[in-house]
Amino acid sequence: MLFKNKTNQQQVLDCLAQIIEPELFNKLQQQSLLKINVDTAEIIICLPFHAPEWLINIKAQAEQPLAELFKQNPVWQVTYKVPSFEHKKAPKQNANIKNIIAISSGKGGVGKSTVSVNLALALAKNGAKVGLLDADIYGPSVPMMLGEKATKSTSIDGKLLQPISAHGIVCNSIGFLIEDKDAMVWRGPMASKALQQVLNETDWPELDYLIVDMPPGTGDIQLTMSQNVALTSAVIVTTPQDVALIDAKKGVTMFNKVDVHVTGLIENMSFYSCVKCGHQEAIFGTGGGKKLAKQFNLAFLGELPLHIQYRENTDQGYPTVAKNEQVELVAPYLALAESVTINLFKDLQPTIEQIKITELK
Repeated sequence: MLFKNKTNQQQVLDCLAQIIEPELFNKLQQQSLLKINVDTAEIIICLPFHAPEWLINIKAQAEQPLAELFKQNPVWQVTYKVPSFEHKKAPKQNANIKNIIAISSGKGGVGKSTVSVNLALALAKNGAKVGLLDADIYGPSVPMMLGEKATKSTSIDGKLLQPISAHGIVCNSIGFLIEDKDAMVWRGPMASKALQQVLNETDWPELDYLIVDMPPGTGDIQLTMSQNVALTSAVIVTTPQDVALIDAKKGVTMFNKVDVHVTGLIENMSFYSCVKCGHQEAIFGTGGGKKLAKQFNLAFLGELPLHIQYRENTDQGYPTVAKNEQVELVAPYLALAESVTINLFKDLQPTIEQIKITELK
């Protein structure tokens, strides 16, 4: 169909450039992920991340100006292909895992495991293929949080462990290999070796993201992950209180020293939300996470509330995002998942895909 006043492609791109964040728009353009068909009024976009709410907002903002340009409502053709992003030069052990993201903190008690579990579930809920690795060798909590405390690892071929499926994601943990009563009294090198085995000797399916729930601190496990694993990036979890921010700084500094990209910072327990009246109160202070992110020139990825339901749900083995009962508690994680994946795309370059060549005889 030809329009009376022919709209050219540049007009449409200029329109979208006013709506989509400039840095994001430019990268979509540079990587030929955004195309326009003016004859059919089509916006053809291959998204390198899953961000349903972001896409809804872009469509809503673009609807009227694009309709005026096309003289009809625009047609959106959206596909998804999450790339494997460039990371520091560490040997990649599993081609099925596109990106490994470490969720870390400088100290315990900031709710990092709860964040890791619900973030992994939110990424999957948004449409990605997601795995979760419990890297806490001494105190694995993921099996309980996912309701698989009694589950034990199995192997089909006697070589690779089968990951455990729970709530739409796959996971593995040293907790699936030991009894609850057993204490892991290993020195650092033994714990590091055990972690690498759980990571590399698991038959992971094809994953867009493997979320790694790191133990607190900056010790052997953190160094093993940073130096011996092809980490795509790290995300730092903190709370607004000063003591947590001091330790979060150490976490950022450690990753900077070992040349691991940091996507940004999450502020957990930003405010307390009363379960009876809904009143919100910043009992740990305000603004600390944003200030720290600005200090290190990092993206501030989002704030998460302090709510008893998060704790109760994970204790019951049915995390809040999987349970999906309270929109006000699920929505922050869905938004966080979008923020993490969009910032990964903005910060990093996709790796060059290897072309598989089959020799014919």
